[in-house]
Amino acid sequence: MNKKHKLVSKKHRKNKERLRELKKEALAKRKSTSPTASSSAAKKPAAKKPAAKKPAAKKTTAKKPAAKKPAVKKPAAKKPVAKK
Repeated sequence: MNKKHKLVSKKHRKNKERLRELKKEALAKRKSTSPTASSSAAKKPAAKKPAAKKPAAKKTTAKKPAAKKPAVKKPAAKKPVAKK
């Protein structure tokens, strides 16, 4: 392993440790504040929202293909004949 790779690995390792510590602190804060917050505020049962009614499925009629018009043939344009 070269010197640069060692330094980068060290940085990553330190960063992982720092992130772990932050997560632990956040978890500890959440645990310590949640019991007091839940006891002080009386929780009301959540009112259920009425389910949105779905519109009735529309029956699609089979579309008939449009009648094709016969292609009109254009007369071939005559090329000017080059005189020798």
